[in-house]
Amino acid sequence: MNFQYDILKKRREELGISFQELSDKTGFSKSVLQRYEKGTTKKIPIDRIEIIAKALNIDPFSLYTFDQATTALEKNVNNKQLIPVLGTVRAGIPIEAVENIIDYEEISEDMARQGEFFALQIKGDSMEPKISEGDVVIVRKQSDVDSGNIAIVLVNGEEATIKKIQKFDGGINLIPSNPSYDVRTYTNDQIESLPVQILGKVVELRAKFA
Repeated sequence: MNFQYDILKKRREELGISFQELSDKTGFSKSVLQRYEKGTTKKIPIDRIEIIAKALNIDPFSLYTFDQATTALEKNVNNKQLIPVLGTVRAGIPIEAVENIIDYEEISEDMARQGEFFALQIKGDSMEPKISEGDVVIVRKQSDVDSGNIAIVLVNGEEATIKKIQKFDGGINLIPSNPSYDVRTYTNDQIESLPVQILGKVVELRAKFA
């Protein structure tokens, strides 16, 4: 059974609420809400469903099938929270608004209190042998990290990459673990002009075994 997308439309129309009004109430864009209502987005984060349900004044569990509702309830009982696993992160798209959610990971309530988190599925082998393609890393959103930390970095609007950060007076090095790849060096001017943007600190690796 699937998520009951039709209930969103039915309830919104019952209340006579436009997409713009619902956007104002929830903070989600009209285009995102339209995709949710049409069912073109197959996985909607539980916290978003709760926000939309509150705006429509309905029980969030009424939007789930029985199995989904049970799963969501179990997550709450076990003091777990779900964060989205993203396949890609690109410039100009707030992490909260991305539509390339491929899965969800649980984090503890204690971890969730330490900041905002997302997960990212690794592509490529530049961080081998510790981090492999297909692994998932848990990332705390922050715009800066200490030298020596592993971070998710966006360069020149391209897809985000995972690298060890090494800072020096004139700029920054992005260091791969795999010796087959070169260190990428950016000056302070390049950091501003390209730009080179740190999206978050990698705080946990969840390796995926075949």
